[in-house]
Formats: sequence, C-alpha cells, structure tokens
Amino acid sequence: MMRQDAFSQWLGISVDEVRPGYCRLTMIVRPEMTNGFGIAHGGIAYSFADSALAFAANAAGYVAKTVHLSCEYIRPANANDLLQAEAVEKERTHRFSYMEIIITRNTEKVAVLHGMAYLSDKVWSIPPTSSEAQ
Repeated sequence: MMRQDAFSQWLGISVDEVRPGYCRLTMIVRPEMTNGFGIAHGGIAYSFADSALAFAANAAGYVAKTVHLSCEYIRPANANDLLQAEAVEKERTHRFSYMEIIITRNTEKVAVLHGMAYLSDKVWSIPPTSSEAQ
C-alpha cells in the first residue's frame, strides 16, 4: 500500500508495524511542514494520523476509507521532531472500524485523534511495478 501512497511518501513516513486494526508509523517534521509560527502545521499531524488509520484499516486486505477523523492538538511539534503515530482499532462492526490514533514525540502526546473507516467487501491489490511485470 505504501508503494502507491504518494502523499505518505511525501510526508516521509516509515511504516514500523502494521496488522489488521493496528499501525505504528514514524516521521520527521521537515522545516517546510511548519507554519508562520515555526511549528508543524496542524494539517501535518492530521494527515499523519489519517495515514496511520488507513494502514490499520486496510491491513486486512479489503478497501477501507476514512469517513470521519477528529483531532485534539495537545502540544506543538517543531521542525526536526521525530513523531510516532499509533492507530488502534477500538471497535469494529460489519461496515465500520473505529480507531484511536495517538501522535507522540518521545513520551509526550502531541495529538489524539478519533476516526472511523468504512470497510468495503472489495479486495485491494497493488499493481506490479514495471520491473515486477517483466
């Protein structure tokens, strides 16, 4: 999934662990990700968490899409901070996965997000790269 995710690649995300209903990612806040106050733009934390939710929800092999994500910013992140996002599925129904995503810097919470992903019956697959297809 990461191979086809240009935005997560742009964020510089590393996938540390992923399994159905769980994901742990890391990334470093780059200077171009900061706002006019010199702290990470809120959209960076939000996008980082959205990627964590997506990897956890899609890990079972079926297409899942974020339909809701709310964010509570607790502490600012700065350029060069190493952030970790951990998405944990808290509840699952036939069609929805309810996740909590916590973003930390070292042991400090930076943001807490709650999200919901729609779970489809469609199996997703990654198209082979040109070198794999040959």
